[in-house]
This record gives sequence, C-alpha cells and structure tokens, in this order.
Amino acid sequence: MMFCPKCKSLMLPKEDDFICSKCGYKKKKKGSSILVEKQKKKETVFLEKKIDLLPKTRTECPKCGHNEAYWILRQTRASDEPETRIFTCVKCNHRWRAY
Repeated sequence: MMFCPKCKSLMLPKEDDFICSKCGYKKKKKGSSILVEKQKKKETVFLEKKIDLLPKTRTECPKCGHNEAYWILRQTRASDEPETRIFTCVKCNHRWRAY
C-alpha cells in the first residue's frame, strides 16, 4: 500500500499516478507491480505477489496431477469459521480451494 507523505492517508492508483484520497497529493507510479480491478462502482487495488516466495506443500493438482503447490490462507467466511486454504499449482498455475 502507498500512503501520503503529507497527511498519511491511503493513496489510490489513477492512470500513471498515485493520488491521496484525503488531500489530493500526487506521486508518479514506479514499476508495474500494481493491478487494479474495477467492479461496477467500486475499484479494488491488489499488489502483485511474488509467487515464488509463498510456502509450498505436497498436494495433487486436480487439473494436471502435479504433486506440489503454493498455498495461502484467507478468511473467506465469518470470523468464527476456519480460514480457507487456496492452492496454486507450481506447474500449471491452476488455483483451487480447500475448506
């Protein structure tokens, strides 16, 4: 995430700049590690992950049958429910979930 150096608020990407959501301060983007997903009236910002830094485990990919995958944990349901483990195949990048 990028924070404004003046007022410490969140800065959002817009075209080639980051713009402060509070005071309007602008800063040029560097690199290409920002992905923006637009949904109807919402705009969600994701930082691109370096997938090779994620932990690996031995599990079979349902698509290609390879036996190694990266995994992350996400809280996809209520906080009193267990988290969801999301796997990404090392070989074919297929993604699947385990609840």
